[in-house]
Amino acid sequence: MRLEIARGISETTGMTMNDIAKTGLIMAALGAGAMALAVPTIAQPQYRQKISNDMRSCAPGAGPAVRVTINGVKSSQGKVRVQSYYGTSSDWLEKGRWLSRIETPARAGSMTVCVPVPSSGTYGIAVRHDMNGNGKTDLSSDGGGMSNNPSINILNMGKPNYRKTAFEVGSGVKSIAITMKYM
Repeated sequence: MRLEIARGISETTGMTMNDIAKTGLIMAALGAGAMALAVPTIAQPQYRQKISNDMRSCAPGAGPAVRVTINGVKSSQGKVRVQSYYGTSSDWLEKGRWLSRIETPARAGSMTVCVPVPSSGTYGIAVRHDMNGNGKTDLSSDGGGMSNNPSINILNMGKPNYRKTAFEVGSGVKSIAITMKYM
């Protein structure tokens, strides 16, 4: 059948059988290339997403998300910054590797934020209270905390191992509590 089609093309166009074969190979290669372009690629993580505190993302039936209750906020001055990270050694507290950031006015005592996450998986949360709102870490006044409330040595600025702060999020809303620490 294919040979009959090729002969018909040859008689109609004047192409040789060899030319028809080459054209067929070129068309097959072009078709394969087009198919390769049409295959969806694996989504790369989106880092550095600045978002607002939208508690609707933590409503019943929503998710995946993390409802973070921040306890022990020393003052209503300044801002509280909440950042989510993948719970991996290559992402946890690495510069520019945060997934999302919520900055909200501080409220003394306890406050709650909702942090949506891209999918079910392992995450870590870091919180910083920038008391004077200057965007810098002031050891004498600013506070901080992390998921699972690991002990933090503020003097040597060492970050806790990601395994100490990592937690699992399923398809729904995970609730965690972080206790702030100040000098």
